[in-house]
Amino acid sequence: MVCRIVLLCLCFWRLAVVFGVEIDETESLSVMEGDSVTLQTGVTKIQEDDLIMWMCGDQCIAKLNISSQVISEMDNRFKDRLILDQTGSLTINSTRTTDSGVYKAQLIGQKVFKKTFIVTIIARLPKPAINSYCPQNPSSSGSLDSKCVLLCSVVNVSAVSLSWYKGNSVLSSISVSDLSISLSLPLEVEYQDENTYSCVIDNPISNQTTHLDISTLCQPCSDHVCCCDSAEAAIQLVLSALVGVATVAVLVYDFRSRRAEQKSRRPSSNLQETDINLLQQD
Repeated sequence: MVCRIVLLCLCFWRLAVVFGVEIDETESLSVMEGDSVTLQTGVTKIQEDDLIMWMCGDQCIAKLNISSQVISEMDNRFKDRLILDQTGSLTINSTRTTDSGVYKAQLIGQKVFKKTFIVTIIARLPKPAINSYCPQNPSSSGSLDSKCVLLCSVVNVSAVSLSWYKGNSVLSSISVSDLSISLSLPLEVEYQDENTYSCVIDNPISNQTTHLDISTLCQPCSDHVCCCDSAEAAIQLVLSALVGVATVAVLVYDFRSRRAEQKSRRPSSNLQETDINLLQQD
């Protein structure tokens, strides 16, 4: 039985040599959106009658014929972004996230060569935004709150981690794998804190960092009114004053209208009483 298996393997290897069939290879590549990626066939020389065909999924996107020096693009979504060299290697310029997928190279000629590439185009990371905010209900105690509350945020991200760092140490972190999601991560620091803080977003091949400027973002609140809400408080005060003035004006107008109406009714009442007296005398 073992001898039969060995003989069968030898026969298969012999047929592969005769017909020039090579085993299909698979390679995975990741690249940042906007960069170029080259899919290397590994072939050193292509014969004149050989034909290289490139497939993306089930769609033929490019082909190269060495003898006639013909290179053609078969898919408009890659228009003017594909380059084929004399070895059949394919370069995709100005990559987009929609370029992610399975690519297959096939050499047809004196021998058959196949190679598969799993390509992932990763979207460029946005720079994290850091904002401070004051609590809606400040402490009612006599002492002011000694904490500055910060929020680091990013929008429309996927497969990333968002982290707060104190120096080189991670304070907190959150990860997500969903598509097009927004992330926020809070942090509390002392107003007079002199440590170095930063918010970092990263994925397997890149990262973006925003450093915290405590002196700019963190200003102590005073008189139980948050500094960051002072403008809003002033607007609310002005609006309240305007509403109060309008209310008083309406009340005065209503009072004067009633007085005028009462005065206009008094002569008529006196005239009726005089007519009644005259009738009684008659």
